[in-house]
Amino acid sequence: MKSSFSNIIDSEIPVLVDFFADWCGPCKVLAPILKEVKDELGDNIKILKIDVDKNQPLSTKYQVRGVPTMILFKDGKQLWRQSGVLQKNDIISVINSY
Repeated sequence: MKSSFSNIIDSEIPVLVDFFADWCGPCKVLAPILKEVKDELGDNIKILKIDVDKNQPLSTKYQVRGVPTMILFKDGKQLWRQSGVLQKNDIISVINSY
């Protein structure tokens, strides 16, 4: 898991990682918003969903304490992070600013 995760985020295309949990209400709200973001941006973004309950070491490494937490990576570097639900246009403008 770890090696493939670092391979995924070490990308020239921005990678938005959504740390979520099945029991989390706001995460369920965020899921369709992220789908809209992907639909709009297409190949200009990768979106990766990480279940914090199944990936504790990764969640700990990135100090994810609340879900949902989104972290934007590019070339393996963390550029931005935000906890909670954002609207599609807010997420897109963040991604486009990198």
